[in-house]
Amino acid sequence: MQCVSLTRPNSDPVKILCLGAHADDIEIGCGGTLLTLVENRRTVQIHWVVFSARDDRAHEAALSAETLLKGVPQKSVSIMPFRDGFLPFSSTEVKEYFELLKAEFSPDIIFTHYRDDRHQDHRFISDLTWNTWRDHLILEYEVPKYDGDFGTPNLFVPIPEALYRRKVDHLLTAFPSQRQAKYWFTEETFLAVARLRGMESGPNNRFAEAFYCRKAVLC
Repeated sequence: MQCVSLTRPNSDPVKILCLGAHADDIEIGCGGTLLTLVENRRTVQIHWVVFSARDDRAHEAALSAETLLKGVPQKSVSIMPFRDGFLPFSSTEVKEYFELLKAEFSPDIIFTHYRDDRHQDHRFISDLTWNTWRDHLILEYEVPKYDGDFGTPNLFVPIPEALYRRKVDHLLTAFPSQRQAKYWFTEETFLAVARLRGMESGPNNRFAEAFYCRKAVLC
């Protein structure tokens, strides 16, 4: 297991790989954490991959990533055209793309989907993340949905209220297609989830994002 350094100089870039099955998954799952990392560190390198986004959704995904990562000089955004809902049935092509990612980028932190997410695309991306990077720090984020598949996360990142509201405003602005298509894609939903996780993370935290950290080695 690659160890997570607590003493590395702040000048060293933190290499972050963000993996999302769909156009808005990364922003929903860890957008506040990314904003906080960027705010607190001048040196981050972010590789951002969305696997299933076509036509208008691809445009939304690309513009959203560029907007959220504004001010990050070292970044790469890839929007792939795999079919929504069918990622497990394109397993060979998706796995081959994961192998290309592994060869070109060695991250310090990987953000991916929760392993027990009920959406088949989400679970598939999570499984391939663990298959591909066996000795890296992997943090699994959560995406709210009708299925009610939230679990019990064990790692919390407090988010300053101003930054979290910036994330929510960004989601509602960047993804008009989702605001129209999904009844739960609202300010109230995103604030409620973050407030609940903030409560779980301690009395001093109003908002937080939560992750499933299955293994970490500190050094």
